[in-house]
Amino acid sequence: MEGFVLVLVLAALPAAGNFLGGLAAELVDVSERTLSLSLHLAAGIVMAVVGLELMPEALEASAPWVPILAFVAGGAFFMGIERTIGSIQARLGAGKENAGPLAIFTGVSLDLFSDGVMIGTATVLNPSLGLLLALGQVPADAPEGFAAIATLRRAGIRRRTRILMSLGFALPILIGAALGYFALRQAPEILTLSVLALTGGALTSVVVEEILTEAHEGDTSVWDPILLTGGFALFAAISVYLGA
Repeated sequence: MEGFVLVLVLAALPAAGNFLGGLAAELVDVSERTLSLSLHLAAGIVMAVVGLELMPEALEASAPWVPILAFVAGGAFFMGIERTIGSIQARLGAGKENAGPLAIFTGVSLDLFSDGVMIGTATVLNPSLGLLLALGQVPADAPEGFAAIATLRRAGIRRRTRILMSLGFALPILIGAALGYFALRQAPEILTLSVLALTGGALTSVVVEEILTEAHEGDTSVWDPILLTGGFALFAAISVYLGA
């Protein structure tokens, strides 16, 4: 198996992990405390993705100030997404309580998109590296899928819609993989690294403004900080031992 087909197969692995996490959220009764714990775990994982994977790679650029500015632009980018979601919600007559869950859904999609970009570009360079990246993302993406769907469930979004949205998580990672394979592999390095940094800035905003905020909307647990740092440690271990 070679070329673009291999890239799509590898990208499908983290997408499947994310879907299984969302499916678990559908099958069990998720209490407010459990949701808070899962959101803290997901926040820790996303923080590790940004701090250990995206930004260290981005700062290898010949002109580091460019991806640094892209990181700031990523925060502004997510702010624009959040306001767009709020505006659409208002026009449709939906309550503001749904804006947060949909913003989290968008944030998870951005994370999966960045996974796809890295898998696509890495597979071009070395198929074995692409495989390691894909396998390493699976245990990291499952908690994110669980937290995202559990949040949508608490917001009262219909089950059929939630399942379709869970399946929809496959799109951003496949699109990212295609972009990494066809476009960014021949783009200037500074552009590729800036895309990673912009994604990192957006994900940082997602963690602070949406995931952790949503986690404290209901009943919380004294174990929340442990799950937050545990999520970071989980991805760090994946990065070190699986080469993600």
